[in-house]
Formats: sequence, structure tokens, C-alpha cells
Amino acid sequence: MRTLITGGAGFIGSHLAERLLSQGHEVAILDNLSTGRLENVEHLVDHPRFSVTIGSVLDEALVGSLVDQADTVFHLAAAVGVRLVMEKPVHTIHTNVHGTETVLRHASRGRKDVLVVSTSEVYGKSAALPFREDADLVLGPPNKTRWGYATSKLLDEFLALGYWKEEKLPVRVVRLFNTVGPRQSSRYGMVLPNFVRRALNDEPIIVHGDGTQTRSFTWVGDVVSALIGLIEEPKTAGEVFNIGNGAEISIRDLALQVKRMTGSDSPLEFVPYRQVFDDSFEDMPRRVPDISKIARFVGYRPTVHLEEIIEHVIGFWAASAALKSVPVRTPSAPAAYVTGEMVATAV
Repeated sequence: MRTLITGGAGFIGSHLAERLLSQGHEVAILDNLSTGRLENVEHLVDHPRFSVTIGSVLDEALVGSLVDQADTVFHLAAAVGVRLVMEKPVHTIHTNVHGTETVLRHASRGRKDVLVVSTSEVYGKSAALPFREDADLVLGPPNKTRWGYATSKLLDEFLALGYWKEEKLPVRVVRLFNTVGPRQSSRYGMVLPNFVRRALNDEPIIVHGDGTQTRSFTWVGDVVSALIGLIEEPKTAGEVFNIGNGAEISIRDLALQVKRMTGSDSPLEFVPYRQVFDDSFEDMPRRVPDISKIARFVGYRPTVHLEEIIEHVIGFWAASAALKSVPVRTPSAPAAYVTGEMVATAV
């Protein structure tokens, strides 16, 4: 299988590329390096079935050429991270919507298999938990900047399903719930790597709001297994799937667990949202997926759960600091660094 991954130098994209290569596929990635990093794929660059193109998903000619050469397309390229979304709302909406439309239009010419990555943020302020793919979505007003991101990703979903309906393009949509693991940057407000990095350095662990908001965290290896399983199953075309872990934890309790597992002396500091962003920010109090649909279609189940996920993230950041000769606390029992393809498959 010849595969194109847009956003392939990013956190999830690099793990997906690694896994596909280990399964014998050809992998081409496209990334403009705005949030992705070449370091994420430097261990793959000499692989005979791997290629990297530095460029934008908004480049019509470039995307057309790369899609034409592929059998399947994983569309991950997007504006990511709460901080970036809040600081650059126009860039966020334009990148997400126009980039997705460009990929879908070119893929439809050759009836390529496509998987479009969306987000759990499209559920908005819905109180119908756990979130089901067929549930009503409740978004906030346009003067709250964060909802622009959710709206842009929801429009991506409508575009994808529109191409399925009109063109019979075999496309499926996934909504990710807080994917975490090695290579995830602490930039752009990613909560777990931020907590771990600060704890390892005995810096204050910054919790936005009062910390009662809950999230569920999913191991990147489980996400990669689900993405591949979905695109390989023809019956998933024209469908939307949650990919996540049904267990939830409050952000305050997550910070305390990170502090305990690192043996850190870091204090917890609670900072109001308006102090971090501005009055246009609005958060979701809970975000928990119903994963029964993806289990029915491809047998998905999470294999790595929160405590083990935190151990792996601690191990990754401790090893990264050691390589850079950065003073950092070493946990009393650091976990081994486990890469995506070493995790048991979930599908």
C-alpha cells in the first residue's frame, strides 16, 4: 500500500508513519513544519520506502501530485493546540477547512481511500455523556474564539461526508480524544507533556481554571492501530468514529498524579483562563467518548491506560532532558520509553 500522511512530521503522524513502514507499506509524508518537526522522523529518513516533502496542504499542485501517487491518504495536517487556535483564529480556520477540501478534491479524482482526522472538540458544550458519534453537537457563540476551531473541524467532517455522498469517495472521519505519548510537544498548551516537563524540573505545575474539568487520555500507539484498522476496513467508509479511552480524570487529579509519579516538589498553581488567554476563551467541563461504535467495526479497545501512559511520558521527557544535558529530576523508577510500534495492536 502506498500511503500519504499529511502532517506526517507531527506527533501522531510520525508514529503512524513508523507503524506503516514496519508493516511493509510505502509512506510519503507532507508537512510544512509549522507544528511538526523533522526530528520526529529523522530515524526514518534513510528507509527505502519513506519520503518527506516539505510543503503546505494548501498547495494545490503539490497535494495533487502526492495524492495521485498514493493509494490511501491519512489527512492529519491542521492547526493544533489551544494556544495557537486562540492566537491565530483566521489561520486556524483557513488551514483546516481549505486544507481538507484540497485533499478531498484531489482524492476524489482517483477514488482514493481517505481518513480525515477531526477532534472531540466538535461535541462542544454537550451534556450528553459519554459522547456518541450520532449525538447533537452544541457549540458556543462566535465571540468565543475557541469555537472557531471546533467549527472548522466540524466543517471538515461535513465536507468529507459530502464527498462520500456525492462522489462515493471512500472517506471516514475520526474524532480524537486527547492523544498522548512520546514526541508530543509541550508547546501549544498540550497538558500532559507540560505537567511532566514542569514536574521533572520542580517547577510550578500550572493548572488552568479550577482543575475540575475532566478529560480522557489515549495512548498514541492505540490511536495509530485504530487509524490503520479503520482505513483497511471498507465498511467504515462514510462513517464517523470516536477514538479514545473511556476513563476520565480531572485535570487537578492528573497534575497530582504526575507530581506523585515523578516524586516532584512542584507546587500546583491554579491560573484563571482569562489570565492565560482572554475573555474569548471557553472550556469544556467534561470530554468522555463512547467507543462502542469503533469496537463494533474494527474491534478497537485501549491497551494502554493512564498510569502506564504517564510512566511512558515521564520516561520520554527524562531521556530527552538527559540527552540535552538539561538538569532534570530522574524518577526513582523511570519507565522504559516505548515507541508506537512496540505497543500491542488494539484492532
